[in-house]
Amino acid sequence: MPEPGKKPVSAFSKKPRSVEVAAGSPAVFEAETERAGVKVRWQRAGSDISPSDKYGLAVEGTRHTLTVRDVGPADQGSYAVIAGSSKVKFDLKVLEAGKAEPVPGPASAPTEAPGAPGEALASATEVEGGSPSPEGSSSAAPDGPSAPDDPIGLFVMRPQDGEVTVGGSITFSARVAGASLLKPPVVKWFKGKWVDLSSKVGQHLQLHDTYDRASKVYLFELHITDAQTTFAGGYRCEVSTKDKFDSCNFNLIVHEAIGPGDLDLRSTFRRTSLAGGGRRISDSHEDAGTLDFSSLLRKSSFRTPRDPKLEAPVEEDVWEILRHAPPSEYERIAFQHGITDLRGMLKRLKGIKRDEKKSTGQPGEQGPEAGCSAFQKKLQPAYQVSKGHKIRLMVELADPDAEVKWLKNGQEIQMSGSKYIFESIGTKRMLTISQCSLADDAAYQCVVGGEKCSTELFVKEPPVLITRPLEDQLVMVGQRVEFECEVSEEGAQVKWLKDGVELTREETFKYRFKKDGQKHHLIINEATLEDAGHYALHTSGGQALAELIVQEKKLEVYQSIADLTVGAKDQAVFKCEVSDENVRGVWLKNGKELVPDSRIKVSHIGRVHKLTIDDVTPADEADYSFVPEGFACNLSAKLHFMEVKIDFVPRQEPPKIHLDCPGRKPDTIVVVAGNKLRLDVPISGDPAPTVIWQKTITKGNKIPAGPAPDADAAGDSGASDEWVFDRKLLCETEGRVRVETTKDRSIFTVEGAEKEDEGVYVVTVKNPVGEDQVNLTVKVIDVPDAPAAPKISNVGEDSCTVQWEPPAYDGGQPVLGYILERKKKKSYRWMRLNFDLLRELSLEARRMIEGVVYEMRVYAVNAVGMSRPSPASQPFMPIGPPSEPTHLAVEDVSDTTVSLKWRPPERVGAGGLDGYSLEYCREGCSEWVDALQGLTERTTMLVKDLPTGARLLFRVRAHNVAGPGAPVTTKEPVTVQEILQRPRLQLPRHLRQTIQRKVGEPVNLLIPFQGKPRPQVTWTKEGQPLAGEEVSIRNSPTDTILFIRAARRAHSGTYQVTLRIENMEDKAELVLQVIDKPSPPQDIRVIETWGFNVALEWKPPQDDGNTELWGYTVQKADKRTMEWFTVLEHYRRTHCVVSELVIGNGYYFRVFSHNTVGPSDRASTTKEPVFIPRPAIKYEPPSYKALDFSEAPSFTRPLVNRSVIAGYNTTLCCAVRGSPKPQISWFKNGLDLGKDARFRMFSKQGVLTLEIRKPCPFDGGVYVCRATNLQGEAQCECRLEVRAATLARESSDFVTSRWYKLLDFAAPPSLPEGRLLSCSASVTRLAPWDGRYNWMPAMCQEPGRKLDKPPSCC
Repeated sequence: MPEPGKKPVSAFSKKPRSVEVAAGSPAVFEAETERAGVKVRWQRAGSDISPSDKYGLAVEGTRHTLTVRDVGPADQGSYAVIAGSSKVKFDLKVLEAGKAEPVPGPASAPTEAPGAPGEALASATEVEGGSPSPEGSSSAAPDGPSAPDDPIGLFVMRPQDGEVTVGGSITFSARVAGASLLKPPVVKWFKGKWVDLSSKVGQHLQLHDTYDRASKVYLFELHITDAQTTFAGGYRCEVSTKDKFDSCNFNLIVHEAIGPGDLDLRSTFRRTSLAGGGRRISDSHEDAGTLDFSSLLRKSSFRTPRDPKLEAPVEEDVWEILRHAPPSEYERIAFQHGITDLRGMLKRLKGIKRDEKKSTGQPGEQGPEAGCSAFQKKLQPAYQVSKGHKIRLMVELADPDAEVKWLKNGQEIQMSGSKYIFESIGTKRMLTISQCSLADDAAYQCVVGGEKCSTELFVKEPPVLITRPLEDQLVMVGQRVEFECEVSEEGAQVKWLKDGVELTREETFKYRFKKDGQKHHLIINEATLEDAGHYALHTSGGQALAELIVQEKKLEVYQSIADLTVGAKDQAVFKCEVSDENVRGVWLKNGKELVPDSRIKVSHIGRVHKLTIDDVTPADEADYSFVPEGFACNLSAKLHFMEVKIDFVPRQEPPKIHLDCPGRKPDTIVVVAGNKLRLDVPISGDPAPTVIWQKTITKGNKIPAGPAPDADAAGDSGASDEWVFDRKLLCETEGRVRVETTKDRSIFTVEGAEKEDEGVYVVTVKNPVGEDQVNLTVKVIDVPDAPAAPKISNVGEDSCTVQWEPPAYDGGQPVLGYILERKKKKSYRWMRLNFDLLRELSLEARRMIEGVVYEMRVYAVNAVGMSRPSPASQPFMPIGPPSEPTHLAVEDVSDTTVSLKWRPPERVGAGGLDGYSLEYCREGCSEWVDALQGLTERTTMLVKDLPTGARLLFRVRAHNVAGPGAPVTTKEPVTVQEILQRPRLQLPRHLRQTIQRKVGEPVNLLIPFQGKPRPQVTWTKEGQPLAGEEVSIRNSPTDTILFIRAARRAHSGTYQVTLRIENMEDKAELVLQVIDKPSPPQDIRVIETWGFNVALEWKPPQDDGNTELWGYTVQKADKRTMEWFTVLEHYRRTHCVVSELVIGNGYYFRVFSHNTVGPSDRASTTKEPVFIPRPAIKYEPPSYKALDFSEAPSFTRPLVNRSVIAGYNTTLCCAVRGSPKPQISWFKNGLDLGKDARFRMFSKQGVLTLEIRKPCPFDGGVYVCRATNLQGEAQCECRLEVRAATLARESSDFVTSRWYKLLDFAAPPSLPEGRLLSCSASVTRLAPWDGRYNWMPAMCQEPGRKLDKPPSCC
C-alpha cells in the first residue's frame, strides 16, 4: 500500500523578501540555493523573466540575483523564483518619490517589533512541491471576474481590511481554489504575529468553512461578534496544503460607539494597566495603574447600549437540575456543565438542601423573630456564572443605614482593584464580581450585625469544542495505536469510550491516557483483535468518533524473486519487496541458510531485500529462497548457470552463437519493468564476426533492419555494432538502450525496461565464412494500470456493495486479485479492507458508521506488484432503512372500511423518516395491494372501499432515503364486516360528581362511548331538548362533546345524554353547577357598645352565588384615616364582637361574604361611625356666643400738617382700622390723586402713606385720606406747606420728637444718650427718652423749623 507523500525539503537556503522602493530606483532580490548548479527561474505574473534592459539576472555560485531597473508603477506586483519543486513568492511595492522609505539591502533581513500587527517588509512565502510550470499553479477562479492573477498563490479572494463599531459584528472571508487539491487545505487565523485564533473560539469569535462543489472553491470565514476595542489590530490568514503555502495580512479597526444615555462614571476611575506589570490584564481594563480622569471629557466615554439580540442566551441553572435529579445522574450532569470539582459540588449541594429544609415552612407560619429580621430579601441558595463573565449578588436590608460585610469562604472581602465592586442604593447592597474564574467558585456570606445569609457561587466553564477530530486507524496485531484529538481548551476534562462503554482509569494496564495542552491522546501499546471497534472522545461541547480495525499480522509480497540465467564470472542479483520494511529474513540455498562472504552479499534497504552473487561459478547453480522472520512465507527462485562451449576450430571459422538452447525457436526472456535487461550472447568466429541486432514488432511481419555493412568496410573499421529499434538502425554504445560487442560476446543492455522494449530480438552474426542467427523474445511485465473508479451500490446501514472493472492493461501478467481501501470524506487516511486478495470484481464492505460520508478506491495486483490506486469513488453515506413499525393494531371495522393504527419504528437512523406505506392482501394470497398512493406521515389510516366479508391481512412499512424497512403485519386476518356492539357510555370519573364552573368560564364535557354501528347521541336538560346557540353539541364516532363558550347561571342543571342503537340504549346524567361570587350581607347594624368592644349583627346575603358560603370577613376603619383592617376571616356566624378598640375614636365596620369563587364584590358597611366613649367621664363642651367683628373705618392716627422744603421727597402718614378692610382714596384740594404718577400710595398693616416726589410750592394744599367699607366711611385731612429751599445752618439744639402711644412697654428702649442722628440736612443729638412711646414716628421738629423726613432712628 503506498505511503502518504512527505513534504519535500526546500531547495532554497535563503529566500528573497518583499521590498518597497521609490519610483525610479532599482530593486534587487537575492536567493541562495542549497547547492550550486541548480537551474533557477524568475517569474512575474506567471511568465518567465529573461535578461533585458529592464531585468538583470546574475548567478554567482549558489547566489542568484534579480535586478529590476528604473522601477515604475507598472513593475509593482507579485514575483516568484522557482528551483526544482520549490517556489518562493515575494512582492514589489512602488512608492511615490516623496513618500519613499529607505530600502534595506538584500543581505540584511528586516526585523519587526514583537506583537506588531503586520510586517512592513513581509517575508516571502514559500510554496513547496508545486509544479514548476505556471499553468499548473494558477489559483485564479475559473469564472470570477475579480479573481487575482496569482499563478503561485492559493487564494482566490484574500481577506480585506475592515472597520467595526464597538458592540458590532464583522466577517472576514478567504476563498481558496480547490480544483487541483487532493484534500481540503488547512487554514489558520492569527492575531498579531503569534496568537492562534482557533484557541479563542467562543462567544465573540467563530470560525466557519464551506465547500462549493460547483466552483470547487473553499470558503473560510472569521466571524467576530460584539466587537471590543481590544479586538483592533493586525490579523493574518495562512493556508497550506500538502505541497503549497500562502498567507495574507489584514487589519481591523474598532471605533468607539457614541451614545448619550450610557455614561459609566466608574469606568473613569478605573486604573489602566501598568506596562510590564505582573497582574493579569482583564478584558475590562480594570487593573491597577494611573487614574484616567480625561475620559469624562471624551465622547468615547459614552457607550451605546448593547443590542439585546446579541446578548448570550439565558443558560439553564445546573443547580436546579441537580436538586431534582437522582444521585446516579450527578456525575453525568456535572460533566455536561463543566463542573470539575465533583466532591465539592456534592458537599455544597447537600448544604443547599439542608438550608432549604430550614427555611421551608407552612404559609402564614412565622417565627418570633420574623418581624425583626435585618434582611428584607436574602441571597438565593446558589448562583451560577460562566467563566470570564461577571455576576452581581444583591440583598435588601430593613435598615438603609446598616453596615454590611461580604465574606468569601469565611474571609472578609477587601476592596482592592476592580475585581470586587461594592454598591449601595437605598436598602439594596450589591457585590459585583468581575471576570469570574475557577478561584471565585466558593461560598459567600453577607453579614449585617449579628445576622447573615449565605449562598454558593459555581463558576461554569465554557463548553469544550472539538477542533480536530479523531482519525480512523488500521493496524496489525501487536502494533502500537495512538488516537489524537484536539479540543478548544487546555486541560479540559474529556471521556474516552469504546463501543459506547467508558474507558476508566483502572484500565491503565491496557490503555494509557495522555494530555498535552489542547491535545488528548489514547494509546494502546500492543493492539489485539479485541481492541477493534469504534472509539469516541466526549467533551462538554461535542464528540469525535473514529474506527480502529485490527488485522492479523500478514506479510504482503510486492515483488517476488525471479529465476536468473547468468554466465561464468557474471553477477547474479535476486531482489524481492515486501510490505513491512521492519521485517527481517534469511536467504537459503537448497534449503540451507546462506552465509554471506566477500563474494556473496545480503542487503536490506527499506522493504527491499537483495542477494548479490559476484563471479558466478557452476557451483552457484541452485534453488535460492528468502524466508521472512515470523511469517509462514517462502519466496523461491532458481539460478541457471549458462555454460559457454568453445570448440577449437581452424582459422576461417564461420560465426556461431553459443547459447544453452541454441535451437532456432525463440526463447522468451521475462523482465520486470524498471529493471535492467542484459542479454549476453557468446559468439565465435574467425575473422571476428559482425553482430547485427534487430527488433521485430510482434503484431506485424518482421521488417529487416537493412543490409549488413560491407565486409571490407567492417574489416577496415573492426567489429561494428548495429542496433535496430522500432525499425530504425542504430549503432549506439551509450544511452538507455545500447549494444556492446567484444571479441567473444555481444551484450545487449536496456536500462530501466519499458513496455516499448517488448518484442522479438534477432541476433545475427556474419563474417566472410558464413553467418548465424538466433531469435530472442523479450517480454516486459509491469504492475497493472490503475482500475477505474469503483461504483457504490446497495448502500445499507453499515454496509455497501463496491463494484469495479479490471484494469485496461494487466501489466503482462494475469491479475491475481484486488485490494480495496476506504476513508472518510474529510480525512486523508485510507484504510485497507482486505489483506487477502479479492478474486471477484465486487465486495460487500461492512463495519461503517451510519451517517458518515465515505469514499472507496481499489488496487489491482499481479505477480509484479500492486498498481496505482484508482480514482476515488463518488462520496456516499451509509444509511440503513428504518426498522419495522410497532404496535400495529386494528382500531375499527365496518362493512367497507378498516381503521388501523401503529407507532413509529424503534430505530429510524441517520436517514430520517419519509413516511409509511400500507398494503393489504387476501388470506391465502401472496399479491399485496397498495392501500394508498405514495407515503403518509400519519400513524393512523382508514382504508376504504374494501370488499364486504373479505378476510384481509394488512402490513405497514417505514420508508426513508435508504428505501423501505421491514414490514409489520397484522397477526390475524381482519374480516371486513360490521360488528354489532352494545352502546356504552364511558363516563369519566370527574364527570360522575357535580361539575362546577365559574361564570364566564368555558364548559367542555367530553364523554367517550362505544357501540357499533355508530350510535345516535341525544342530549337533554331537565327532560327538555337543548335549545339556543350558546350550548353546542359535537359528536364523533367515538365520543360526544357538550361545549358552552361562556357559562351563565342559567346553564346550571341536570343534563342527560342518551346513546341509542336500534332498540338498545345507554344513559348518563351530568350535574352542572355554574357558580359566581355572592352578594354582600344584608342589614349590618351595631347592637351594643361597651368598654373597648362593639357587637355587630347582619343577615346572610340574598344571593349565595349558587354554592355554599365559606364565611364572612369583618373589617374596621378609624374615622380619621379610613384605612381598613381585617378583624375576622372565614367567620361562619352572622354576629360577632369586635374587641380592642381605642377609646375616643370613631369606627366604621363592614362585612364581606365568601364562597368558592371568592369574596363579594361589595361589602355591607355601617352608615354611622361608632364612638368608643371614655368610661364614667362625660365632657360637656362649652357654648360660645358668636361675635360680630365688623367695624366701620376709623383713623387711629390722623394726618398731621406738614411744612416741607421744595425739591425733597416727603410723605404723609396716618393709621386706620376697620373690618372688612376699608378701601383707601387720597385727595388734594378735592381732586383724586389715584392717577397722578407723582404720588405713590402705600398701605401696610393699617398704616397709610402718601409719598410726594420732589414737591414744589404748587403741591401745597389740603390733603384728604378717605377710608370706606360696608360698615361706613371715615376721613382725615391735613395741610401741606411747601417752602422754597434755604442754606441757613441748622442749630444744634435737640430735636423734639412727638410719639404716639400704640403699645405698652415695661421700659423705654435702651438708646445711648448723645447718639448722633441724621435728620434731613442737619445733624442733631437725641434727647433722653421718657414716658411711654409709640414706635411709629410721625414727625421730627426742631425750634423754628420742621424737618422734611423722620430721623434715621425712626
